[in-house]
Amino acid sequence: MSSSAAGRSAEWFFDFVSPFAYLQLEQFHKLPATLTVEPRPMVLGAILAHVGQRGPAEIAAKRVFTYRHALYRAQKLGIAYTMPPAHPFNPIKTLRLAIAMGGSLEVIQRIFRYIWRDGRDVSSPEGFASLCEAMGYPQGVEAVETAAVKDELRRNTDRALALDVFGAPTFVLDGELFWGEDATDMFVDCVASRDWLDSAEVKRVSQLPIGIQRNTSDAAANKPTPAAAAPAPSA
Repeated sequence: MSSSAAGRSAEWFFDFVSPFAYLQLEQFHKLPATLTVEPRPMVLGAILAHVGQRGPAEIAAKRVFTYRHALYRAQKLGIAYTMPPAHPFNPIKTLRLAIAMGGSLEVIQRIFRYIWRDGRDVSSPEGFASLCEAMGYPQGVEAVETAAVKDELRRNTDRALALDVFGAPTFVLDGELFWGEDATDMFVDCVASRDWLDSAEVKRVSQLPIGIQRNTSDAAANKPTPAAAAPAPSA
């Protein structure tokens, strides 16, 4: 059954530390004009810790590939892109700043562009203060330390966990997750219609049984364990 985007809304979970979140936001012009997007700044590090996953930058070869891939995608898409001086950086204050300034997509995009288009440092106290000045909100240095702002970021992160979000950026639409910049077109198609999501093959692959599962006690030896002998996967 097809469904119109009119009157529909989706949540967009992101972290400023992700270059792919920046690249996806720069493609929001692809989204239906009738779709409402509710941005949700969240702490990606907390998400990864919850699901027991290392960040790409914590794996040397993956770190290099990730940076190359982000640059390639930016160049392929024609999006201005300059990495900040060092990565990963602590994004907590930038996430709080977006909340303190009202959390609009316009504010969020300006922060993203300061970091990922202009390649500016936001990790040092001086760098963050410069961001606040550039945003026309010098009081942001103090605003990000208020309890209300901290609580809002915590609520967003808790909501992401409750929705099973496992990475950034992620759209959540009608309970369905669309993770990654390269899922943008998939998300757009699914906003327009549920026909693909409701197709027999998508339903089949979404419910495949686990063939093998690594037993944590065998992790050091890197021995795959038959599913029948492995612990049941968590919900």
